Amino acid sequence: MMPFGGMAARLQRDRLRAEGVGQHSNAIKYLNQDYEALKQECIESGTLFRDPQFPASPSALGFKELGPHSSKTRGVEWKRPSELMGNPQFIVDGATRTDICQGALGDCWLLAAIGSLTLNEELLHRVVPHGQSFQEDYAGIFHFQIWQFGEWVDVVVDDQLPTKDGELLFVHSAEGTEFWSALLEKAYAKLNGCYEALSGGSTTEGFEDFTGGVAEMYDLKRPPRNMGHIIRKALERGSLLGCSIDITSVFDMEAVTFKKLVKGHAYSVTAFRDVNYRGQQEQLIRIRNPWGQVEWTGAWSDGSSEWDNIDPGDREELQLKMEDGEFWMSFRDFMREFSRLEICNLTPDALTKDELSRWHTQVFEGTWRRGSTAGGCRNHPATFWINPQFKIKLLEEDDDPGDDEVACSFLVALMQKHRRRERRVGGDMHTIGFAVYEVPDEYQGSQNVHLKKDFFLRNQSRARSETFINLREVSNQIRLPPGEYIIVPSTFEPHKEADFVLRVFTEKQSDTAELDEEISADLADEEEITEDDIEDGFKNMFQQLAGEDMEISVFELRTILNRVIARHKDLKTDGFSLDSCRNMVNLMDKDGSARLGLVEFQILWNKIRSWLTIFRQHDLDKSGTMSSYEMRMALESAGFKLNNKLHQVVVARYADADMGVDFDNFVCCLVKLEAMFRFFRSMDPEGTGTAVMNLAEWLLLTMCG
Repeated sequence: MMPFGGMAARLQRDRLRAEGVGQHSNAIKYLNQDYEALKQECIESGTLFRDPQFPASPSALGFKELGPHSSKTRGVEWKRPSELMGNPQFIVDGATRTDICQGALGDCWLLAAIGSLTLNEELLHRVVPHGQSFQEDYAGIFHFQIWQFGEWVDVVVDDQLPTKDGELLFVHSAEGTEFWSALLEKAYAKLNGCYEALSGGSTTEGFEDFTGGVAEMYDLKRPPRNMGHIIRKALERGSLLGCSIDITSVFDMEAVTFKKLVKGHAYSVTAFRDVNYRGQQEQLIRIRNPWGQVEWTGAWSDGSSEWDNIDPGDREELQLKMEDGEFWMSFRDFMREFSRLEICNLTPDALTKDELSRWHTQVFEGTWRRGSTAGGCRNHPATFWINPQFKIKLLEEDDDPGDDEVACSFLVALMQKHRRRERRVGGDMHTIGFAVYEVPDEYQGSQNVHLKKDFFLRNQSRARSETFINLREVSNQIRLPPGEYIIVPSTFEPHKEADFVLRVFTEKQSDTAELDEEISADLADEEEITEDDIEDGFKNMFQQLAGEDMEISVFELRTILNRVIARHKDLKTDGFSLDSCRNMVNLMDKDGSARLGLVEFQILWNKIRSWLTIFRQHDLDKSGTMSSYEMRMALESAGFKLNNKLHQVVVARYADADMGVDFDNFVCCLVKLEAMFRFFRSMDPEGTGTAVMNLAEWLLLTMCG
């Protein structure tokens, strides 16, 4: 079962979130490190900060290609900027795109995102807080604020950076004197466990983590008709844009085309302009390569003849703002050469609208757990229904649908959490996606229901993610008529474990909530029987074990139950444990003797027989065990409705490694549930849903449970 510490931590986190912790103005201190307090300690003691949570050691670099014994890390020394030069700077004259040149790490996706960030000073200073320098109050400590899965976190780093032959190993500025980008990369590596965890990715990850926005991806081989308009509006709004050329084989990775574009490499889009070229309008787009060199050599590249045929004032203005690694190209060539465009909407705004129309935002956290909530996609009908379910109520249609269809626009973004951290132990991104269903009439307006297998067998989805993909996030804009819908996020295969964030952005006001069962128990009244009602055969068996006093102890109960269960050859069981027998005695013992009399034992046995019937009904393949998701239905048949979190706890406690539940564990679970519900009701006689207990009562409950 989930340890009390873990459960308490989760409850505490929920409380803090309700108080606004995790918003940008009140960021979470990552690993409980307080920048101001740590800096003050260093200043007072006259020492430079050394980060105990991310020490300057081989493990911070990586685990495989950047592992402790790899050729790439041989000869690496960790040095502070002051050891590399006489007068290091944090930021000079504001952050610019030339501050970001790629090193020996394949994180161009991240650097393209940082490069786009420099185009918007307000955004940049949310991530790179003001007032940091190598001169004033310098203590070898810096901090950055990064959005992580719905929350802003404040990440502290020391300024020891990996170097080789006196040069920074990873990101650096073109002049080599500015260090904000190298330290931001280090903070991001710390969040993800090590530098190597940053290798390979989609620019949208960096975009979202520096803005808290939501990203959309466009396939430039199948673009919308108004792609140029979308790009222009996005740049005007300060949205971040990245683009790349897909690779078709492993040999393509970072291969340079004959016109000097790099495949599989992340670029950022930095401007879009119209110019008058030979009497006609020409659309130009400006692209930045985070390598800081290797530029397009086709039309409109630096020094190409096209520049001689436009207004000299335009030419001077457009070329004046160029940085190294940055180039113009015609929009036509851009669409032909590039495969993919990623746009991060900041507010987030509806991209395709001329006016700024704010989206309404809802954020949910969820988990896929093996055996309880990790059902896989619709190809797995036996388990798909156990995935978390979220309801969205679209109340009013769009103002300007652009066609005759009455519809509501919304964007669904599903993001898996912390997968880069898993790389060190062989994990990586899961393949994820979602499906959207219309709520059936009988469940309209209801939250306290989790739709079961039959519903999904009978009903087609109304929309779904375009693809299941192994990216951190999959998102899609969807248009559906007003009404109630259910979003079911899932991994492609069942039993894949991960935490996720589901964000829903609607153009108009909507209601969104997680669909989950209301916790309840349909407990029968206690059976009223006397010794006269009990059969002689049962009495004789009981008397043989109980002896003269006609009461059995926990040890005797274990013997008698296991003897009876052994006769049922169709059940798989390794027998009842002493612990589970103690729970049964606690449930049935009315006189506090810690022993069961004949009547108490008969009532217990009647319960076990009725649970045996339920167990057999839900052991669909007659294997002698139930799967954990069959158990969910079996608990409901026994009168217990539990929510997703409780099902996760139940599976963790009562299922075996193969997600099977045998009969003794099923009985133990039901005994525990009944005991807990009865205890709660005794503490809440008015049925208010809230019980008050003192410490002694709490300890009595948990020690006996």
